[in-house]
Amino acid sequence: MNDLPLLALIGLVFLLAGMVKGLIGLGLPTIAIGLLALAMPPAEAAALLLVPSLVTNLVQAMGPGWRDLLRRFWPMLLALLPGTLAGIGLLTGGGALALGLLGLALGIYGGWGLLAPPFRLTPRAERWSALPVGLAGGLITGATGVFVMPVVPWLGALGLSRDMLVQALGLSFLAATLALGLALALAGQVTPVAAGASLLALPPALLGQAIGGRLRGRIPPLLFRRIFFGSLLLLGAQLAWRGLA
Repeated sequence: MNDLPLLALIGLVFLLAGMVKGLIGLGLPTIAIGLLALAMPPAEAAALLLVPSLVTNLVQAMGPGWRDLLRRFWPMLLALLPGTLAGIGLLTGGGALALGLLGLALGIYGGWGLLAPPFRLTPRAERWSALPVGLAGGLITGATGVFVMPVVPWLGALGLSRDMLVQALGLSFLAATLALGLALALAGQVTPVAAGASLLALPPALLGQAIGGRLRGRIPPLLFRRIFFGSLLLLGAQLAWRGLA
């Protein structure tokens, strides 16, 4: 972490990832780990993400409706922990396989975002699907360090208002980050050096989040969505090719 070019890369990546999060309410772990995995093992990238993700998602989750969201989604949030603990071995010891799985997760997420298939879950379907979705989301989080599938499209299918959806995403990302941090700590990946580097990544992430918040509404939403998810699809394909070829 004393390598100045690497530190500069980390700062730029978290600035960009924070801007994306400020614009659309998600994308910090996806962008950060996806880009950092080009220069370091996915487990190291995930450890760097812990502090910026915790703080930015805490800011996003805290609002007037957080208690109601917690009461509604606690089964899914709780299921994230065992799923993450079950999948962490792939991230910490999988090598190329972990990189390939990360690419697949990013590619699937990018493809889903571009297609944006419209569907709506009934209250009954929400109840019976909460635990499986949480377990699957935790497993993917543990295996790849990226928390996107299937929780993000699941939340998007519940008919939440825009503000409540952004807050629910923040609460879910916060829970996933806590589960990932615990799993990485138990696996011996959260070292004092990694914790210090993660703390250094916080200022550019917060700055990016503030810039993204100011830019929100100035970029046509449809154009930005296409650029964002198209980039994730290409980045995911590149990582999957490196890891699974």
